Amino acid sequence: MRDIDDTQAPLLDHLIELRRRLLWSLAALIAAFAGCLYFARGILAILVAPLLKAGQTKIINTEVFGGFVVELKVAFFAALMIAFPVIANQLWQFVAPGLYRKEKKALLPFLMMTPVLFIAGASMAYFVAIPVALTFLLGFQGDLGGVEQQALPDVSNYLKFVMQFIFGFGLSFLLPVLLMLLEQAGIVTFEQLRGAWRYAIVGAFAIAAVLTPPDVGSQLLLAVPLSLLYFLALGAIWFTRRRRERQAAAESGAA
Repeated sequence: MRDIDDTQAPLLDHLIELRRRLLWSLAALIAAFAGCLYFARGILAILVAPLLKAGQTKIINTEVFGGFVVELKVAFFAALMIAFPVIANQLWQFVAPGLYRKEKKALLPFLMMTPVLFIAGASMAYFVAIPVALTFLLGFQGDLGGVEQQALPDVSNYLKFVMQFIFGFGLSFLLPVLLMLLEQAGIVTFEQLRGAWRYAIVGAFAIAAVLTPPDVGSQLLLAVPLSLLYFLALGAIWFTRRRRERQAAAESGAA
């Protein structure tokens, strides 16, 4: 793990390196897209499974070319999920030469936790939040004074609904990594984050209101974990800061 002074390069070399990392990321996305396009119908069946469990047995398509577009959307969505670790790794390899050795050691565990937290958030959305939201929203159909109201969801709208849930929960669960990186970069301090915990809770509910349907259950399923993750990040930042202080004290004592 080389230090920053050993990896100095002119601007043109940085641009060439950036292009190379972008090409590798694009190649991973294209390869994943090609494989997912072949299994698009199977992936679509997985995404529709929560709708079936909620009691809905029919889904419609209102456009002639809608089936083709739906398979493309499903393949691209799955390709992003699969290629995410590769893209994150390429981003790390581009940024790493500009960091000092201590900064690399400090940031690497956070970046390794990124796919874990993203998968945890996406899993919670798929297995918990989406079924709860569907059960609530589909509960409004039935008899309306002699006229039966039946939900016939459009496949494109349903996919938008599911993808918004999964990406929203996945990205929201990256909050601890983001806060710890901001603290490591010196943009915010532990004291500032600790003093803003009330605003963080309000912000968690605001994010949940934007990313989830307008029902209290779905919003709580996102807002409560976000608030807990904020306090988890505070604890991790406090622990890492204490460790840095002990290391600094030991180095100054040795000097």
